[in-house]
Amino acid sequence: MTLIDGKKTAAEIKQEIAAEVKEMTARGERAPHLAAILVGHDGGSETYVANKVKACAECGFESSLIRFEDDVTEERLLEEIKKLNENPEIDGFIVQLPLPRHIDEQRIIRAIDPSKDVDGFHPINVGNMSIGLPGFVSATPAGIMELLRRYGVETKGKRAVVLGRSNIVGKPMATLLMQKSNPGNCTVTVCHSATPDIKEICREADIIVAALGSPGFVTEDMVKPGATVIDVGTTRVPDSTRKSGWRLRGDVDFDNVAPKCEFITPVPGGVGPMTICSLMMNTLKAKKGL
Repeated sequence: MTLIDGKKTAAEIKQEIAAEVKEMTARGERAPHLAAILVGHDGGSETYVANKVKACAECGFESSLIRFEDDVTEERLLEEIKKLNENPEIDGFIVQLPLPRHIDEQRIIRAIDPSKDVDGFHPINVGNMSIGLPGFVSATPAGIMELLRRYGVETKGKRAVVLGRSNIVGKPMATLLMQKSNPGNCTVTVCHSATPDIKEICREADIIVAALGSPGFVTEDMVKPGATVIDVGTTRVPDSTRKSGWRLRGDVDFDNVAPKCEFITPVPGGVGPMTICSLMMNTLKAKKGL
């Protein structure tokens, strides 16, 4: 069994990015600049955005954080997005999700200039990805593909099962795995809450990507020997032994599933670090006009 170490891989990639940025600034060019809009004070969002700011510093990027309270109007957010779209010093920006219920998330996403949409959520970027054209791919699926590439996981001709159909992970992950690329060229099945016989489907899979947000959903009897299991789940579960009172648990019953696998990602330390790393890679691409 090989543990796919996302933390180590992300650190290596950030070093590679930092070296490229150093060369860029040595030529007299400005460093890439990533901005983030954060609405409210959700704990998970606060942590995620703080990690993005830290990653920017590690890569030699400039970063800006724009904060609004929960009661901000949709129109005020759209005004701020317009400013960022028109600011030539900002290469890419994200609007941290989720947003308060009174704000139409899709309207906000559509307002972002696709060339600055480093989260890869704009319909134009989603469409480009679906037909294999250049564009920004959402960070978590892009990070998973990079892990598969760097660990040499064979995907061509393999059966892949994606558990979950979200716009952020499940759908783009399925699309990327079936593309004519390496990694890619998989035969993909997407399972969700209305799928019957999920266990039987998973047992046939060479690759399982679990993105349900259901702790411990993937059990030992669902995984065939030699499979590759990618765990995207990051659910906070109570843990009285931790100072925080909680710990992160993935969608996979890691202790029992891992011995059966050829490759597996842990939680934490697997996919999570690669998500932020992919955002850095997208921001560098945006600065270079790719």
